[in-house]
Amino acid sequence: MKDKKKTLKESAIISAAEEVFGEVGFKNAKMEDIALKAGITKVTLYTYFQSKENLYLAVTYKALQLLIEKYYETIDKSRENTGLESVLAILDGFMTFCEQNYLYSEVLLEYFAVVRSTSDGTNEAKLTEAVKDSIYYVKLQDLQNLPFKLTVKEIERGKKDGSIISTLDPMLTTLHGWTMVIGYAKVMSASGTNATPLFNVSLRDLKALNLKLAKHLFQTKSL
Repeated sequence: MKDKKKTLKESAIISAAEEVFGEVGFKNAKMEDIALKAGITKVTLYTYFQSKENLYLAVTYKALQLLIEKYYETIDKSRENTGLESVLAILDGFMTFCEQNYLYSEVLLEYFAVVRSTSDGTNEAKLTEAVKDSIYYVKLQDLQNLPFKLTVKEIERGKKDGSIISTLDPMLTTLHGWTMVIGYAKVMSASGTNATPLFNVSLRDLKALNLKLAKHLFQTKSL
């Protein structure tokens, strides 16, 4: 019962942090503002999260969990479809996830930037002490490759059922898909609430083009 109460309190704090980070960003966010939003004292907040970085990583971990759940849900719904249809559904779902959860897409992009800059976390000299001490950083490392592995598996299924050409490298193609979504997320963040963000091109049209190009890539025999 005590553990359940603690988990619920942590969840409430993370939700409050999401609101504050979403409103003012990580740099401008203050722990006292998060405590106020969560309806607790600053002292109580620090008993659960010893630093703002740890709390930010907790939000990042939640975002990655939700994204992975979206992947599993998409794959499950695509079991009777071809591998190509499943991979395109994953790509579509990832872009939709970014649309619906701006903060989540932002924290995930920042996390993977840290992963790259620290040689997959092995170069700890580039990590702050708060990050190194965070249990959520450890949890993120355990899950960070799963979205890629799930996509690779569906690409391989598509190669077996003939819906995806056999010459494609599954991991290279998966990484290409991620760069496509990252670019989409960056344009989306720069656009704000504008219906026609850049050069009078709608995000809906950009999303449709990404899916069309991805389908062409999976089916083109020579690149």
